[in-house]
Amino acid sequence: METERAETLALQVFDWILGSGDLADVFLGSSGAALEDLRENAAQPEFLAAVLDFVLMDDSWVLAAAEHLAIPPERLHNARAALPGGFLPNWT
Repeated sequence: METERAETLALQVFDWILGSGDLADVFLGSSGAALEDLRENAAQPEFLAAVLDFVLMDDSWVLAAAEHLAIPPERLHNARAALPGGFLPNWT
């Protein structure tokens, strides 16, 4: 997947997170991001990678995000691989 497409998909996932009620609070708490920082950080490839890392932690989040975006779940994994750090080994 091209980096630009991966970034666009990650932004769509981020929008889904923010619209998912309690999940937005969980993301903010786990990322350490403050609401004030979101606009600035949302354009950074590393932040977008963190968005996908967050969603990929839980299969139910992957499936819900994929369903919301009407995409196959594996596309989220492909997008993550196209962003910074995406080719690091996955030890889980």
